[in-house]
Amino acid sequence: MNIDAKPCMSCGKPLRGRSDKKFCDDYCRNNYNNQLKSADGKLVRNINNVLRKNRNILKAVLPDTEDTAKANKEKLANKGFSFKYFTHQYQTKKGNIYCYCYDYGYLPLDNDWFLIVRYSEKE
Repeated sequence: MNIDAKPCMSCGKPLRGRSDKKFCDDYCRNNYNNQLKSADGKLVRNINNVLRKNRNILKAVLPDTEDTAKANKEKLANKGFSFKYFTHQYQTKKGNIYCYCYDYGYLPLDNDWFLIVRYSEKE
């Protein structure tokens, strides 16, 4: 065994074979890459779950046959809607700012009411 053999980046065992080899096998390579992704991945996955839940709540409030609907803050919050997370905003020419969760959006109105809309190419 070569004393100068580089260690596997995942398990630390000495490597055999090509001089540019970094991992013992596919298991070690996959394990190493999964560990790298897991720290950031967990945060991103949790936020995406919240965004999907928000979208599904907005979709449930807005019937397929309607272009808009209204819902109060309490109703949305009781369904688990998180106002902290949205994918993007859209400002109309009048200055109204809609917050979107993918293709469903909401516009804050007076007295804790929201106008719920579905994205359309016209906007």
